[in-house]
Amino acid sequence: MRKLRLMVLSMAVMPVAHSATAHPTAPHGEKRQVLGIHRHDPKVQPTEDWGTYCVTELAPVFREAVALNIKAGLSPKSSPMKVAVVAGMPIPAAPPAAPPKITVFLAKKFVTMDPGWPEATAVAVMDGKIVSVGVTFDDLKPWLDKYPYEVNDQFKDKVIYPGFVEAHTHPVMGSLALSRPSLSYFPMRNPYGADIPGVKTQAEALAKLKQFVADAKSPSETVLTWGYDILAMGSDFDRNKLDEISKTQPLIVWDASEHYAYANSAALKKYGITNKTIAGVTGAGAYPDGSSNGKFLGTDAARLILPTVIAEQMTPDAAARNLTYFGSLMQQAGVTTAGDLFFGGVNMDLEQQLSRTFFASDASKARIVHVIDGFTAKQLYGDGAIAKAQQMQQQATDKTMFKGVKFYADDAFVSMGMEMQWPGYIDPQTYKGLFMYSSKEDFISAMRPWWNANFPIHVHSNGSGGNQVTLDALAALQNEKPRFDHRFTFEHFGISSVAQGRQVKALGAVVSTNPYYVYERADLSAAQIGTDRASLASRMRSLIDQDIVVSLHSDTPVGIPSPLLEVWTAVNRIGLSSGKTHAPHERVDVARAMKMVTIDAAYTLGVENKIGTIESGKLADFAVLSEDPQAVDPMKIKDIAVEATILGGIVTLTSETRHP
Repeated sequence: MRKLRLMVLSMAVMPVAHSATAHPTAPHGEKRQVLGIHRHDPKVQPTEDWGTYCVTELAPVFREAVALNIKAGLSPKSSPMKVAVVAGMPIPAAPPAAPPKITVFLAKKFVTMDPGWPEATAVAVMDGKIVSVGVTFDDLKPWLDKYPYEVNDQFKDKVIYPGFVEAHTHPVMGSLALSRPSLSYFPMRNPYGADIPGVKTQAEALAKLKQFVADAKSPSETVLTWGYDILAMGSDFDRNKLDEISKTQPLIVWDASEHYAYANSAALKKYGITNKTIAGVTGAGAYPDGSSNGKFLGTDAARLILPTVIAEQMTPDAAARNLTYFGSLMQQAGVTTAGDLFFGGVNMDLEQQLSRTFFASDASKARIVHVIDGFTAKQLYGDGAIAKAQQMQQQATDKTMFKGVKFYADDAFVSMGMEMQWPGYIDPQTYKGLFMYSSKEDFISAMRPWWNANFPIHVHSNGSGGNQVTLDALAALQNEKPRFDHRFTFEHFGISSVAQGRQVKALGAVVSTNPYYVYERADLSAAQIGTDRASLASRMRSLIDQDIVVSLHSDTPVGIPSPLLEVWTAVNRIGLSSGKTHAPHERVDVARAMKMVTIDAAYTLGVENKIGTIESGKLADFAVLSEDPQAVDPMKIKDIAVEATILGGIVTLTSETRHP
């Protein structure tokens, strides 16, 4: 049990989504270093007005938290797994293998996503894989005449799709954020009960904070909340305001971007924050007397307080609860495969150990596709980074896969820190785009060795400026070494132009876009980038019409993994706050949207040979639905119930994950 708890503990150190929330009252006159991979080299580190941060900047906070727990003996140091063998002891002969047995799953309808065999009513599964797909039960007869079989008809009245693929998420750091007491502006799914209502005003937030403090188990326990959305709320907190809640209970508000924190006097005292501690630290707010005002805005400041707080939340018991919480959200949404788009970015040793032990075990109800962080790999392994990544690929299994490498072009959408082409931001004094490299040449140089080694490359690219730099880089790489089926993926592709879409097609790239930019952010971002660009965020139809492969993702915790909600958004493009239809000509039909969370999502991750369709030879991963999204009113798609998931032929009922 102790080993299992320690394995789970390591899960809480993986990366979270990079999106950050801009701070309308932040001291933008201050200077900070350019975010991202060059910040450790002052020679190539220009300064920018202080603003928002991305996951690459947040990672050091979690690294320090990991180090604290390792020092305290609460988290295991990575070491090779050992197997004890007694000298001279004979190795017992393996028992004779049982004859293979087929399980036939019946359904009202299987929607296979295979255009040549689109529907079925019976699917034969053996050893975790699909043997045969029958339009009728009799179609399976050639196999059933040869092998023993059993019939599972528990879903005979349901509709079954391929298991949903969450193409871009950050499972473990996301689990830490989503399982905290919520101050989110938007409603939050709760795997164990009713949805958590959104917090719409600061008065509501203060009332919630009072309740969270009242619910604390002890007077010394730090109450850590998450999700306060400064862009949506228009105001923030300081020490005095939080002291009105409590001067004795340590209280910290962790915002939706995960890059800002606000603390009361008790928390400042508990974590040793003094005038000297904050002096000269960018983003660490102070009153005229030099004492902390409780504001820690950005990673440099947040590192003063968050690592110790996070370490407290990553004890084995707490980490196990976080993991169970997030895993339940995934299963209840029908997700059977998730892409981990920042593998190694926090702590490579621990994340590799986690992949070998937890994700590869039966405790995980989903497969994972690790995409290695290119900067981290270069830092750790130097010129051997590519060889190390290739070694990881060779060690992959059907449960834990390693595919590709990840880089970052510009900053986050939620924060309004993405790089925008002219005319830029409406309020350029408050919101400033940020490119993650000192120059386009440095960006290309970072990717070139991986391109030449034929790796699939994923690039976080949000604003029109970031997308153009990424397109220019891909064009340069293609000119140097032309590649076919290279699977270069634009991750997010938030704000783009018609010309950029055509260039994506010409260069043979694919797009994985975030529908939450439409559903949650379009109503909020219009004030800073204009109605047209905000509505056109996450283009879909105009890309698909050019035969560009487009998938959907949540980028947890920017959004909670909810493929049917993602499909609903792609089909309707309705803003959550306004009810307005955003760029209706970018809507897609339901059949296409379902491809975007199954076979097309698998394609962007490079695993379409294993998952994404229901066809002979594929892994037997299914999502069992109460109704067919293609047969209901499009407005009801997000409300369809996921009855169960099936992973490698093993059934998990959604009802089984409705409790901790």
